[in-house]
Amino acid sequence: MDIPAEPVPDRLRAPDAASAITAIAASYERLLGKPLVDPGADNAQALWSAPRVILAHGSQPDPVFYFGNRAALICFETDLDSLLAMPSRLSAEAPLRDERQALLDRVAEHGFIDDYSGVRISAKGRRFRIEQAVVWTVSDEAGERIGQAAMFAP
Repeated sequence: MDIPAEPVPDRLRAPDAASAITAIAASYERLLGKPLVDPGADNAQALWSAPRVILAHGSQPDPVFYFGNRAALICFETDLDSLLAMPSRLSAEAPLRDERQALLDRVAEHGFIDDYSGVRISAKGRRFRIEQAVVWTVSDEAGERIGQAAMFAP
């Protein structure tokens, strides 16, 4: 997938967003034992421009996305404002939401999984299959769970 070069949106540079983005990368490295971004890199820029889809949602009862990179916006056929207002359950069609919840429960129990496959739906109703997605628990610097993130090839 060709990802057009674009600076990180200001709303992802805000202190709370920047901290959450750093937690995405730090949690991945802690749980999977390898870096998600190069050491010393700008986490926001590295994740924003990554060629793989990277998404993260919060830990509220009906989690809402708090991060999606350029590849995610292209894949889900949406813009950043719309994505960041969307409950993550809407990324799967209603009949597949139980399967999606089972995946999230597995991640919550084990910290991460690296073998998820499933069907997702774009904002425009286009269905697409994801394979070998990595899904992990995102924790802040104090170790508190703040959500879950996913990464997959579009």
